[in-house]
Formats: sequence, C-alpha cells, structure tokens
Amino acid sequence: MDQIATVRIRLDIAYDGTAFSGWATQPELRTVQGTLEDALRIIYRDLPESGPLLTVAGRTDAGVHATGQVAHLDLPESAWEATARGNRDDGPADALMRRLAGVLGPESDVVVTRVTEAPEGFDARFSAIWRSYEYRIADSTIAPNPLERHRTTLVRRELDLDDMNRAAEVLIGLHDFAGFCKPRPHATTIRTLQEFHWSRDEAGVFIAQVRADAFCHSMVRSLVGMCAAVGQGRLKLSRVPALLELQDRSNEFTVLAAKGLTLTAVGYPQEAELAARQTQTRAKRTAPPHLKLVE
Repeated sequence: MDQIATVRIRLDIAYDGTAFSGWATQPELRTVQGTLEDALRIIYRDLPESGPLLTVAGRTDAGVHATGQVAHLDLPESAWEATARGNRDDGPADALMRRLAGVLGPESDVVVTRVTEAPEGFDARFSAIWRSYEYRIADSTIAPNPLERHRTTLVRRELDLDDMNRAAEVLIGLHDFAGFCKPRPHATTIRTLQEFHWSRDEAGVFIAQVRADAFCHSMVRSLVGMCAAVGQGRLKLSRVPALLELQDRSNEFTVLAAKGLTLTAVGYPQEAELAARQTQTRAKRTAPPHLKLVE
C-alpha cells in the first residue's frame, strides 16, 4: 500500500498556564495539548480521533506559561492543501492560523501565534538546541500587584540581587544537575546551562533569564528557588558548588511555584543542520569523565 504523503507543520504557541493541567494530554483534565488537538480535529475531521497529534519542544507543568512554545504536526498533503480552499486568498498557513483562532475564540488562554511549513529534518523537540525561560519573583519590598498574581511568585523576605547573580553564575556550564531535578527512571540529569542571570524591572520585580540545551523535570524552578534562598540569606553562597555534587534533589531550598515560570523561546540550528541535530539529541547523552550519569 502506498504511503500517504504528509507535510510537517510548525506551530508557534503562547498560553496562560493558569487554568491548564500542563501541556500533555491527561484524561479528564484540561491541558494545552488537548485543547489544541481538539481544535485541530474540528478543522481536519479526518484526523485520528485518539492518540497524540502534536510533538512539542518542551512539556510544561501545570501553571507554567509560554510565549515561545513550539510544536509540530504532520498532516496529509491533501488536507494541508485544502486548508484555504473556499476561503480568502491567503495560503494554507495563514488559513490554518485564522481557523484555529476562530475555533479557540478571541479570549482564549492559548493562541497559535505563527504557522509555517517546517523545513526538512525539523522536529520541534529533537531539533532544538536550547530552551529559554523567564522566572518572576516579587520580594517583601514590593507592593503586591493583583494584575501580576498569575505570573509572579511572592517571597516573604527581602532579596539581594547581587548574591542571587553570584549563585547563578556558579551553575553555568556543563554539569550533573541531579541536585536540582525531580528524578525520573533511566533519565540523565546532565545539562549545559548556557545562561542564567537576574535583573529587576521598573516595578522592582526580580526576573531570571535561564537558557539551557534542555531541562530536566522542575529544574528551572529549583534553580531559581536556590537563588532565592541565597538572596534571602537562608542558604550560604559557599554551599552552592557542593549542590552540583549531589545525586538526589536537595532539600536545602524550596522549589518555587509554577506560576512564576514562562517558556519564552526555543532555538533551532540552520536548516542544513536540523536532521543532524535531531539524530544527536535522540542519542543518549554521555557524561564526560568527571561526571556520573544518573540512571
């Protein structure tokens, strides 16, 4: 039997994670993936009624937001070409974006911000070379802002920006982040933390910018929780290097709330390097001689 020709479609996505039980589809729960796939099945009625349709760059937990999430969808070529049929003069990408907006509604908490045909070798998850997150904290010196309550975590003590940046700097580079990750069977916790620094905005909110090749489960919220503990004086800065020697997640700091976290961007290599990157990422990471793999 001849194989059906398909087209891979890239979706750029933003969402307010407050009312979602995370990205991944779960029975009886409202999720970002489930909401988008329901909308896609309304538009393309011949799609399978069960099973995942979308592959995502990074699964976010319940309450986590995104402004730069990326997913891909494989559609039959005939369905893709028919997307704009009978509508305006726009192509299938613009037509799908407009139709998704119509199904999701003008006040939806999930929005597809861009639709494009993916280049050859593209995989939203395995072709990515980095993910970037932002985390927002308001300390005791800042008056609570009710308009920011769903995307900013409050801490009760005053924070020291310089100490938080000193703590963050220690962690940059290739390390085993087992002390900052929720363990998962047969999963490595070795990551390259490419960027980690703090600043304050005009309102005085502390904002972390965190970028890595990938993140293990709850890693970002652990990293910022550690920095907050240092910034409040509850954890000594001199203790931070030792946290990278742990083989289990530390209880010396609090993993901060999901609501302060936003996935802001996903990076990909040049088109000619997409397939090679996908192959490289699918292969299990191996540790350099001075690091141990956590199985």
